[in-house]
Amino acid sequence: MIRTPSKPLVLVALLLASFVINLDTTLVNVALPTLTRELGASTAQLQWVVDAYNLVFAALLLTSGSLSDRFGRKGMLMAGLLVFGAASFVGGFARSPAELITARAVMGLGAAMTFPATLALLTGVFTSRKERALSIGLWGATAGMAIALGPIVGGFLLEHYSWSSIFYALGPVSVAVVALVVLFVPRSKSPAPHRLDFAGLVLSAGFMGLLVYTVIQAPDRGWASAGSLLGFAAALLLLVMFIVGERRAAQPMLDVRLFKDMRFSAASASVTVAFFTLFGFIFLITQFFQFVRTYSPLSTGVHLLPVAVSVGVGSVLGTRLAVRVGTKAIVTAGLALQAIFYLWVAGDISPTLSYGIIAVQMVVYGLGMGLTSAPATESIMGAVAADQAGVGSAINDSTRLLGGTLGVAVIGSVYATLYDSRLDNALPASLPPQLTHLAHQSVGSAFGVSSQLAAHGQPAMADAVRQAATQAFDHGLSIGCVVAGLVAVAGALLASAFLPAQPPQQSAPEHRPVELADTPGR
Repeated sequence: MIRTPSKPLVLVALLLASFVINLDTTLVNVALPTLTRELGASTAQLQWVVDAYNLVFAALLLTSGSLSDRFGRKGMLMAGLLVFGAASFVGGFARSPAELITARAVMGLGAAMTFPATLALLTGVFTSRKERALSIGLWGATAGMAIALGPIVGGFLLEHYSWSSIFYALGPVSVAVVALVVLFVPRSKSPAPHRLDFAGLVLSAGFMGLLVYTVIQAPDRGWASAGSLLGFAAALLLLVMFIVGERRAAQPMLDVRLFKDMRFSAASASVTVAFFTLFGFIFLITQFFQFVRTYSPLSTGVHLLPVAVSVGVGSVLGTRLAVRVGTKAIVTAGLALQAIFYLWVAGDISPTLSYGIIAVQMVVYGLGMGLTSAPATESIMGAVAADQAGVGSAINDSTRLLGGTLGVAVIGSVYATLYDSRLDNALPASLPPQLTHLAHQSVGSAFGVSSQLAAHGQPAMADAVRQAATQAFDHGLSIGCVVAGLVAVAGALLASAFLPAQPPQQSAPEHRPVELADTPGR
């Protein structure tokens, strides 16, 4: 006898799968200083511990989403979780940076296989707009809270165990989520599978991989360097080839005409802007808390809780309000709140600023993030036909990842440039050249120089270096916030101008409910 699982159990299984993947986005970051001490990782190697995951994740999202539509979303989800969990567990045994970077790349493959399937399966089970809005709101809340909770989990594990525990922990958790998926998630795939579009799969992977790689490298190479310009030009060429090929293909992996629908393209742009600001926020605020406020990794994560909670509230509230008053109004309001947060911080940040004020600022940001991302995602998935839910979900995920990568790269570049220039004029002229060079590497390094000078009986110079670094950091942070705020303002204007308020009543794509059965299958 076939037992029909309840929708709440389906929802729990899919939300946990999404949570695991999003948790890893920030979980590993808190371990980077420890990896320097215990594995001898260089700055470049630390960067690739993070970026190897993001690069593979981004490059294979569209490919995985398309394959899940063709061969089965449940099977792709389970396989992805197993790959992700196994690679993470093996990564805990790494004894060199190269081994860990390789494990992180394989984890990126597992994440790419997993993440699009979670959203595609949700929209297949929850088919009415109200149900879909609520489920996507919870999905968005889970994703936002996982990103914010990553530093708390990572900080707790680092304070009680070795850095390897961060990687070991994700293995059994992934297996447990697979068990829930097997028991409760229904089979789902395109009702009329198309022939595989091999050219589209290759070109989409090449375009996304090269674009994200170029963005990652641009801050070091220079945004206007020959390498960066060549990378962007090659990525653009691959994108044009992909679009031309998809328009000519009899059975394309993606109907590119979908981008003419503003419910899809304007919402995708809004998601990109939202994650540009989110990852820019995490990049800036974690440095402020750890270096300027001297919080431990665990304490930093705990102090980020207002963001985690308010993103969750905003995501659920935002999708429900979008159904009632329109997606345009809610997404525009969300982006406006993000802009208010950044411009408020830019004019207010200081080492002595009360945490109460910072917490209120983070609540404003978190609500803005939730009101933007989840309703925009609901708009994207509402515009995609049922047989392309996987690739539609992958596009949504790609905009999130591309926006986040751009946020760190652009805001990081602005901050680093301004920190460097301000420090040049503020450091004591008598500071030895090697210590001056070290102070320029980061505000953390500058504080280390200050501590070194104090330990060697030079308190006056130590204080001068610390004050110079703090002022330079505040300057870079403030202008970085202005840049992020202006991007959010531009996003709000675009959403207000182009994002439709409600889906059309007659032409909305049909979302057929998938078969709810707990028998093994795809």
